[in-house]
Amino acid sequence: MDQIKRRDAGIAYIADKEVMEQQKRARKLTQELNTVDRSDFEKIVKELLGKSEGAFINPPFYCDYGFNIEVGKNFYANYNCTILDVGKVTIGDNCMFAPNVAIYTAGHPIHPDSRNSMYEYGIPVSIGDNCWLGGNTIVCPGVKIGNNVVIGAGSVVTKDIPDWSIAAGNPCRVIRTITEEDRKYYYKKNEFDEDAWKDLTARGFGGLE
Repeated sequence: MDQIKRRDAGIAYIADKEVMEQQKRARKLTQELNTVDRSDFEKIVKELLGKSEGAFINPPFYCDYGFNIEVGKNFYANYNCTILDVGKVTIGDNCMFAPNVAIYTAGHPIHPDSRNSMYEYGIPVSIGDNCWLGGNTIVCPGVKIGNNVVIGAGSVVTKDIPDWSIAAGNPCRVIRTITEEDRKYYYKKNEFDEDAWKDLTARGFGGLE
């Protein structure tokens, strides 16, 4: 079995010449994305990612392959997002990343002899619908984040996070469940004013499935 097949099978592999050749495409496209006029972002993002619909990425953005990243509708990533997509990265609809979010599917063995052998691995990461990851969040290999989740800034997510959770910390832990009561607030205990609430209602944001 060659190293590309080993990588894609989710077992230990070595990033040999053929593997690195696959990364050249992503490096070329991310270089374009990080330097071109804003009006060309959508075209390059569509070419770079394995799947996207209405995605917007604020450069700079970095990834290993791009084709291993699938995002749903209305994805938004702010400045300096890094996705090491050795393993599959699946992101649902209406997800938002604050600046400096990093998703790592890639990793290396703990023992120095094993690590120095050049073997590494990639384990998939999945993020559900309607998630917001705060600034400087790190998501580690193998993590599954559910639907309607908020991850606090500076978190290191090492374990799965269930649906409708606010979670934060290093390591990241669930703080509480998001409830219907949270709907009327935009920041802590600051409530939407009457005009904003009428606008939300008129535009169909009365509830999330």
